[in-house]
Amino acid sequence: MASCLRAGGRLVRALAPGGELEPEQLPRKLRAELEAVLGEKHKDGDFPSGPSRLVPFRLIRDLHQYLRETGSTLYLHELLEGSEIYLPEVVKPPRNPELVARLEKIKIQLANEEYKRITYNVTCQDSRHGGTLSDLGKQVRSVKALVITIFNFIVTVAAAFVCTYLGSQYIFTEMASRVLAALIVASVVGLAELYVMVRAMEGELGEL
Repeated sequence: MASCLRAGGRLVRALAPGGELEPEQLPRKLRAELEAVLGEKHKDGDFPSGPSRLVPFRLIRDLHQYLRETGSTLYLHELLEGSEIYLPEVVKPPRNPELVARLEKIKIQLANEEYKRITYNVTCQDSRHGGTLSDLGKQVRSVKALVITIFNFIVTVAAAFVCTYLGSQYIFTEMASRVLAALIVASVVGLAELYVMVRAMEGELGEL
């Protein structure tokens, strides 16, 4: 926060011997304070430049109040011509090493969690760790399941044919009629089994 201003050449010359403030007969304390903040006078009556020309706002207010009380024809804004508000450089405090290390650790943890989330559905197979044997086992299980399905299909159709052939002897007396009825029932059962097999295969393919 600004608390002082850097005095311009007008204020420095006004305070010098023979300057505009000399006839005003400033109070000794006020003049001493102004000369102290503006620096020691040179032999030619001028003041040096640099940080020593920083004048607190308190002295500027005192000077303004004195000029108003004495009815001076000098105005403060004229004396402050060329002056500027001094804004000190803000010095940032050093960061706590423990806090910095903790923040870095948190960043690493968040990066690892994000990586795990991205690669959650990614699977890698390494042949050196039994990948070939695993694939072989899957193929064997698939062939076994296919053989069992075909065997069940044949057994079901054959059982339907035999049961219909034996049961139709109470309805039909001719051999041809009994065989035809058994073929019709076996065909219907076979089509039903095929439908169930196709639906099951579609479900398995959808999960892959």
